[in-house]
Amino acid sequence: MAKITKTFVDKVAAPAEGYAVHWDDSVKGYGLRVSAQGKRVFIVMGRVAGKSIQFTLGPYGTLTEAKARERAQKVLQDMREGIDPRAVVKADAAMKVSVQDVLESYVGRPGKLKDSTAGEYRRHVEVSLAKWAQLPIASITRDMVKERHAALTKGGLDGKKAAPASANAAFVTLRILIRFAMDEYRQADGKPLITDNPVDALKRHWAKLGTRTERYVDKRKIGEVWNKLHEMRDAVQGYEALASVDLTIFALLTGARRDEMATLTWDRVHINDHKPAECWWDIKDRKRGEDLEMPLSSQAVALLKLRMPKPKVNDDDPEPSPFVFPSWGKSGRIQDARAPMQAIGEIVGKHLSLHDLRRTFTNIAIRECRIGKMETDMLTGHKPSKDDVTFTNYLNPTKLYEWLTTEIQQIGDWIEQQAAVAASKNVIPIQRLA
Repeated sequence: MAKITKTFVDKVAAPAEGYAVHWDDSVKGYGLRVSAQGKRVFIVMGRVAGKSIQFTLGPYGTLTEAKARERAQKVLQDMREGIDPRAVVKADAAMKVSVQDVLESYVGRPGKLKDSTAGEYRRHVEVSLAKWAQLPIASITRDMVKERHAALTKGGLDGKKAAPASANAAFVTLRILIRFAMDEYRQADGKPLITDNPVDALKRHWAKLGTRTERYVDKRKIGEVWNKLHEMRDAVQGYEALASVDLTIFALLTGARRDEMATLTWDRVHINDHKPAECWWDIKDRKRGEDLEMPLSSQAVALLKLRMPKPKVNDDDPEPSPFVFPSWGKSGRIQDARAPMQAIGEIVGKHLSLHDLRRTFTNIAIRECRIGKMETDMLTGHKPSKDDVTFTNYLNPTKLYEWLTTEIQQIGDWIEQQAAVAASKNVIPIQRLA
């Protein structure tokens, strides 16, 4: 043993090989470990719950001898009280885990989430909650949650347009991530790092969206919506703005989920100019079920033709995007359709999301075009019931373009008819007889 002082630390000789430990003669359990390479590290040794533990305080240079001695006395006292310093270090690290860190851990679990779902969670954190992404997740409070949710609900990301659906979705994602963090990260005493999920503060404050069956474009507004989207298409400037409008039009014509459209690449679009019944698009990585080959109406085909990328002519030309609805963002594809959906909301008098156009498509199919429920389910990618013996055992549920082209065309034609009615003030629509 020796009196560990600054002078001792500076002058102690390194061993010929391995390392040597020198214990302080006044603070029992406080020591200095010296390696053959001359590295000097302060350590402590004690017992916790009957087990011997050696714990590294830190290297000389980062710690002065006086600071190391002070820290050693505290750690040794904690050990005598049953506190494992390794758990304390782990807990301190957990306190610094950011929202982004938790997101990466959650979506990075092998085989747990589809790419589309992981992308949705990323969008909520990196767009709607961007200012919180680098904050320690344990630092988020109930007041912060209520304030940010209210701001998103009333003004959206830019503070100008209400976005209640986006606000709710972002905080549902945050609630999921905090629940995950509550299970994954612990305090030094083993208790959860977060004991109260701050998103629970929204229990009585979620934005009201109306019932699901109310969130669609009324048939009397379809024509006006269609015309407005095409007016926007002619007026917008910019790569992403046009993609956003076209994504919205495509949603109205197909009833597809947002990520199914946003992730669509040109290699999954098949257009046959001579055989309209052989125009289709692939849906892969589905939320549920097998990949699908979906029919395209002539209206959707016309839209896709307008969007087809121009081939490279010169070596200096940029590579065309593989995405049908591309953006300049990190993902390379459009993430939302805020401007066109805001325009639709102004026409119908309520906030709607892209998913509500999927409901609109279903209403048009069943109520206006009298398309059967089974066919409508197929066109919207809903998986049939396992109890449906005929469908699951006798029909091919993947190549839908082979038998539902007539139905998808019926929907596209009905929408265009409503647009013609809306465009002409002199036209009075014929009411369907009861």
